[in-house]
Amino acid sequence: MKKLLLILPAVAMLGASCSKKSGNGGVKLRNDLDSVAYVIGMNVGLNLQRMDSTLNVAAVCEGIRDIFRQEPRMTVAQAETFYLSYVNYALPEKARAYEEQFLADIAKSNRSYARTSSGVTYTVEEVGDQNRIPTSDRDSVALRWIIRTSDGTQITSSYERGDTVRSALRDLTRGVQESVKLIGVGGRINAWMPANVAYGADGNRELGIGANATLYYEIELLDVDKYANRFRRR
Repeated sequence: MKKLLLILPAVAMLGASCSKKSGNGGVKLRNDLDSVAYVIGMNVGLNLQRMDSTLNVAAVCEGIRDIFRQEPRMTVAQAETFYLSYVNYALPEKARAYEEQFLADIAKSNRSYARTSSGVTYTVEEVGDQNRIPTSDRDSVALRWIIRTSDGTQITSSYERGDTVRSALRDLTRGVQESVKLIGVGGRINAWMPANVAYGADGNRELGIGANATLYYEIELLDVDKYANRFRRR
């Protein structure tokens, strides 16, 4: 039932727009073939909504109609070239510009926030032991964190799970590496991570992080095992 409810908004959006020019007041399912066509439309609408909920649905419908009329306004090659150019260049540039303004506004509106050269926008809640700061990529750290999306949705919390994240510094994202280097053991930092120093264009399917996501971290550094000390103990 929940899946059907998720599908309905996309269907309503796509179906209503496509039927505006049909002149029949809406889709009429006369037989099984019409029902199959409708189901295909539902699937297309749902997938398009997931891709980009701001798409001009009327333009989508016009493209479908032109294909069935055999009067497309672009060749397949032209369409592919345009789409790849938009996805690979124009869309990421728009996302980066929006993200940059978003983070700049945070730093501007709250003087407790500072920014690194990579764009990590942070505030140190507690400094911690300055004699125990990770410096080498081979250092191991133990930390707890909460990760949220830019709209505040919680992705994961080691506090709720009751566990500790243990990792070599080099195996963490660049943004987290930069953040923990700003505090010592016992320190806490809150940081906005631009996508390029978080999970980038690939996202993280396991965590449910989408492509080019700006993330918010609350990090507590529990321990540091210095690689230099481990090397001396051998």
